Amino acid sequence: MIDGPYFVLTVLGALGTGLVAGVFCGFSTFVMRGLGMLPPAQGVAAMQAVNVAAVTLPFMIVFLGSAVLCAVIAVVTFVLWPDEGTVELLVGSALYLFGSFGLTMVANVPRNDALAGLEPGTPEAAAYWPVYLRGWTLWNHVRTAASAAAALAYVLALT
Repeated sequence: MIDGPYFVLTVLGALGTGLVAGVFCGFSTFVMRGLGMLPPAQGVAAMQAVNVAAVTLPFMIVFLGSAVLCAVIAVVTFVLWPDEGTVELLVGSALYLFGSFGLTMVANVPRNDALAGLEPGTPEAAAYWPVYLRGWTLWNHVRTAASAAAALAYVLALT
């Protein structure tokens, strides 16, 4: 069984990736649906506000902190190559780093940036809004699953 500081890293990894999975799950299951029910101008304005609010210290500590933690866990695992949990630790790290953090950078952030450049009441914003909702939410489902699977992998590494 994993013990000592390595145990603490793994527990924190499971907690961080699980918290991020919960945030993403909330968006996938009801936030985006609720925003989609609004008229486009209101939905665009609300999502623009959410995107600004998301880039604040509390969420960034959890989101970026989990990415750093997953990277540390992966490096420590490669260096120490423990007798137990190696596969789970490496899979958990890869799932979060690529399926959650990486995907955010290549799929969700560019959509957020495009949305931020639109004026909510314009025809361009109204035309982009349904495209944004579909694409952003689709990739958010993937981020949710990857973050949850990473948390599960870390928990399995502890058993």
